[in-house]
Amino acid sequence: MTRAGLRGARLRRRAPLGAALVLILLLSSCGGSDADEDTASAGASDVAVSPTPAAPAKGAGAGKDSQDGDGSSDGEQPTVGLDPAFAVDPPGRLKDLPRTADILVQTQSGIPEETLEEIRALPGVQDVEQFSMLQVGIENRVLNLAAVDPATFRRFTPGQVPQSREVWDRVAGGELAISPELQKKLPIDEQGFVTLDQGSPEVHLGALAPQIENAVDAVVNDKWGAELGAEPGNALLVSTGITAPDKVVKPLTRLLPQQTSVQRLDSVARFGLDINAKQTAFVVGSVSSAVGVFNYTVLGGGRIAPEPAWVRANITTAQVPILGSVTCNKAIIPQLTAALREVVETGLADEINPAEYAGCYYPRFIAGSTTLSNHSFGLALDLNTPGNQRGTVGEMDRTVVAIFKRWGFGWGGDWRFTDPMHFEAVRIVDVR
Repeated sequence: MTRAGLRGARLRRRAPLGAALVLILLLSSCGGSDADEDTASAGASDVAVSPTPAAPAKGAGAGKDSQDGDGSSDGEQPTVGLDPAFAVDPPGRLKDLPRTADILVQTQSGIPEETLEEIRALPGVQDVEQFSMLQVGIENRVLNLAAVDPATFRRFTPGQVPQSREVWDRVAGGELAISPELQKKLPIDEQGFVTLDQGSPEVHLGALAPQIENAVDAVVNDKWGAELGAEPGNALLVSTGITAPDKVVKPLTRLLPQQTSVQRLDSVARFGLDINAKQTAFVVGSVSSAVGVFNYTVLGGGRIAPEPAWVRANITTAQVPILGSVTCNKAIIPQLTAALREVVETGLADEINPAEYAGCYYPRFIAGSTTLSNHSFGLALDLNTPGNQRGTVGEMDRTVVAIFKRWGFGWGGDWRFTDPMHFEAVRIVDVR
């Protein structure tokens, strides 16, 4: 079936959001990770499940009469799944002990098996989980998305999440699991669907569950990772058990390529990002060619320092109509110039005040978070800032907005929590 056909079939099967959402209420501080599943599995007080689940994936049965303590059947069918094209085998019961997520490794390409074996053999390494890490830009928020094997990745998630079979059945069935605090920050429609990239089908939100702090915001299965263009096996979670992670970081780093991000997740995750660690964003989607692999370190005040070689290769200062000199990602200069030229030709140049332009390239996190802004990549710009504050309808001329959209820019005024001063590239346009 074509991508358009899959999207249409999914839309016909949509159910209300409240009918297809698992909510994990326990946070990582609740403990219980070493308890036996039969006694520590998420129960009625920990998981709120709608009485009407989403439509099952193709081949999913109705389940058996006997059930586990988490409400799942003993059979091997997934409990949910809205699109069989993105379903993988259900994980079943948790068969291994949960693990601590102590170190996150991100590389530019997959990590070979021989290197994995050397890492597993390092003193202090208790366990290793390989998966794909990718970043997707949604409404100026760069989401850390893990594409995983639900059966094994679950061991590294916090609190009672590993024991919740319902969450991991939903991920296996092709749905999305996100941190609860993201629910109001993402453009999720009233049926519970969100588009992670303009060129890909919509994914259904199946579960709200705490994720690995400062590392992972959301989880999909590896079929979704392939659809979104993830680099297979480019990330590792390393558990060091009772060994302090800093004892493992140096020997681990020596086994990996030079351009590898190795980040501690223990006390660093609780008290702030490690300013000595290189971070990596591997952006996928419609504007991925304008970003590539983005390495950076953390500065104070919510700022970051991109790798100088990346800045030299991607950021430029140019003259454009109306605004004059701008510093942006060189990939969007042609379409920005074309959009502003059309604004002038339409007689609307006075609708953009160059004195109220607030910049394009600004390497930073979104205020109050450790989430990258699209300004970090030089792909976003803010116009007419005084009259277009967040949470308002703004004063941007709608014809100007339409012109920017025609030239590949999304507008923050369309977002759930509006930001009408904000325009960002959502696709790279070939200007001829």
